[in-house]
Amino acid sequence: MAALSDNSAGQELKTSAVVLLSGGLDSTTVLAMAVAEGHECHTLAFDYGQRHRNELDASEQISIRLGAVSHRVFPIDIGSFGGSALTADIQVPKGRDESKMTDIPVTYVPARNLVFLSIAMALAETLDATDLFIGVNAVDYSGYPDCRPAFIESFTKTANLATKLGVEGKGIVVHTPLMEMSKAEIITHGVALGVDYSFTHSCYDPVGGKACGDCDSCVLRRRGFEQAGIDDPTVYAVASS
Repeated sequence: MAALSDNSAGQELKTSAVVLLSGGLDSTTVLAMAVAEGHECHTLAFDYGQRHRNELDASEQISIRLGAVSHRVFPIDIGSFGGSALTADIQVPKGRDESKMTDIPVTYVPARNLVFLSIAMALAETLDATDLFIGVNAVDYSGYPDCRPAFIESFTKTANLATKLGVEGKGIVVHTPLMEMSKAEIITHGVALGVDYSFTHSCYDPVGGKACGDCDSCVLRRRGFEQAGIDDPTVYAVASS
């Protein structure tokens, strides 16, 4: 059963929405955007056997700080399938050139977003929520096939066919506000919304609680802050090269 904490404080918000919140930079920005739009946000994180478990603590803190009304951590052992450096004994790639981040790396977790969105859709049905938010990005997406617009479009069609909400014609919408934004644009937008990125965790292979500074996620994150001209609050184990 998913662990649930109630963050409600009598907020008068608009419509319910389920927001996938990993605790990273992108999903945190998406939550801030959904809250700013007036949605009553229910955040959902997944404990799937990931090596970067720091993100679970980060997601709970961020959910509370940004005013979500509830936060759930859903345990699911997709790591038992193996095949990913995030869940198995496979080395996380380090020091890759950004120009080569268009292939599918070993940090891809098989069907992760497909599984996560399906579970989020089930939660949305219990909340009578037709809005789902996810921080996928097709610009700085490290080659993941489940971060592409075509996948989101296909999943939305399936969700409307496979659920009570869809059959009743309420119109399920999967929001991907970061899809065409660069990492620098995401950071700039988040800062404008008051996001404190020091609470976020993006690293795939943390070292003693610090970001490794050299995995694909750290490289993209650090470069994003540089290009945005905004101080990076991340504590890295490896100094910038």
